[in-house]
Amino acid sequence: MITFVLHTHLPYVLHHGHWPHGSDWLCEAVAECYIPLLQMCRRLAKEGIRPGITFDISPVLCEQLAHRDFPVLFTEYCRDHAALAAADKEQFIADDADQSIIDQADYWITWYERVAKAYIDEFACDIIAAFRELQQQDAIEIMTCGATHGFFSLLAEDASIDLQVDLAVRSYTRHFGQPPRGIWLPECAYRPSYAWRTYLPVYAYSRERHRMGIEQFLVRHGLGYFITDEGACRTAEPIGTRGIDGNRTPYHETYGDCRHQLDVRSPYNIYNVSGVDHHDRVSVLTRHTNIAMQVWSGQTGYPGDPDYLDFHKKYHNSALRYWRVTDVKADMQYKQPYVPSWAESRAEIHARHFVDILEATVKSRFAQSGTEPTICLPFDTELFGHWWFEGPLFLEQVLRGIHASTVLRTRTASEQIDHVQPMCEIALPESSWGKDGNDSVWMNDETKWTWEAEYSLERRVQLLREKHPVRIWDDAMKRIGRNILGELLLAQASDWQFLITNWTARDYAEMRFHNHVHDTRRCCEIFERYAVSRELTDDDMQYLDDLEQRDGLFTEELNLYFADHAA
Repeated sequence: MITFVLHTHLPYVLHHGHWPHGSDWLCEAVAECYIPLLQMCRRLAKEGIRPGITFDISPVLCEQLAHRDFPVLFTEYCRDHAALAAADKEQFIADDADQSIIDQADYWITWYERVAKAYIDEFACDIIAAFRELQQQDAIEIMTCGATHGFFSLLAEDASIDLQVDLAVRSYTRHFGQPPRGIWLPECAYRPSYAWRTYLPVYAYSRERHRMGIEQFLVRHGLGYFITDEGACRTAEPIGTRGIDGNRTPYHETYGDCRHQLDVRSPYNIYNVSGVDHHDRVSVLTRHTNIAMQVWSGQTGYPGDPDYLDFHKKYHNSALRYWRVTDVKADMQYKQPYVPSWAESRAEIHARHFVDILEATVKSRFAQSGTEPTICLPFDTELFGHWWFEGPLFLEQVLRGIHASTVLRTRTASEQIDHVQPMCEIALPESSWGKDGNDSVWMNDETKWTWEAEYSLERRVQLLREKHPVRIWDDAMKRIGRNILGELLLAQASDWQFLITNWTARDYAEMRFHNHVHDTRRCCEIFERYAVSRELTDDDMQYLDDLEQRDGLFTEELNLYFADHAA
């Protein structure tokens, strides 16, 4: 009944800088989030406590974690940060700093040494294999995500959404040895089927044309569920019910408990999503906002506690953290030294409090409805360990509390859907889990130029494929085509608009977007020239070599994709 979903994603940062923006983001996430969470899951499973967490891991993140260059990069990162902590310690001693600050430098030295050792000895430098083994042991479930986290609702071509989902399923199957059951829609961005057009000055997409609903793409690729935000569920249109036989009973003929579920559209229920103009359907779990915010919010939730490690204040020499939150509204100069034992004690207290909230909610809901509620709690994985350093400890204690409870239990997303077997059907509105539940974080005055460029690319690639069908491509055209689609996919990552809007690494995001747009265009030019001359220049060959060395995503998946589309 308690379904934790951890959204595990980072944009492609390998070979695109280190610090302050670049591969250090990936290394931070592995050190502070993925390794601690994997250790937690293994520890619990060994004690006979099933974690029951659902992780979604984006394909672009899988590619980075499995890349041959990552093990050396990560071990060097840990070694360098241990050395930075040692240098900090010397400086603190020279400055006659408080002993607690000196002790914290020692803490970081040991912490990075242990993380590096765990990566090598416990996980054999293979994070993906560790996740795969936990799923094979039935300790967790793993979902997929859009291939490069493209914002589905805003992409111009149905073919672009189809490619994001197609490659996601193929990549997941390669990494985890089986197809996925569910998908995390990037930014929870859903769009129903309707006549779509853009209001941007891109002529090709300025006239209305019918677009498929997201659930139709998911059904096409064998995916059975996704996650949505509470606001989308509350404002959905009730359609009716549909049984195992596939027959639909319209809303106005539905009565009893099903009618009540369709009327209230509560996050405690699981629904099937379809359209008013088609019958494809998948299940949707809904985030319970109030309960989730108790964990998510840095202002009113647990992470804002004065004793936790402050995320924002960093020592200028090393960018390591030595101070506690103290007060979420306090100026950085007033932050007090971090005391790990205090923070650990608070994490245990907060975990007990959260389990109490879950128990009270389940009891109250059961008393009202007579049925067991679904409480879906999705979070960015980076909350647990990176933004909230004590997050993994908190989550472990919560899972222990749930295991000990006579009222609660964890279920993965698939298990909860199988348990409920939802019949009620709704039509979701266009939505996301961003501000105001719409696309304004990604489409606004600061980012419109990115979509104009991206739409122009989508159109150019679509015309290229129409003029030169995949069935006539030779090996050179397939190679160039892999690079075209790979760079287009990287340009589509929703991360760039998010970082631009929030002024978080804005320059880096703009640079990355510009570069991927440029590379897509140049690859199109090479393709079009080769299609006529059947020759590649030395410069063309060197350029493709460099591009594949730097990015080179989804090679195997794109080869299979081309083979299917050539048939």
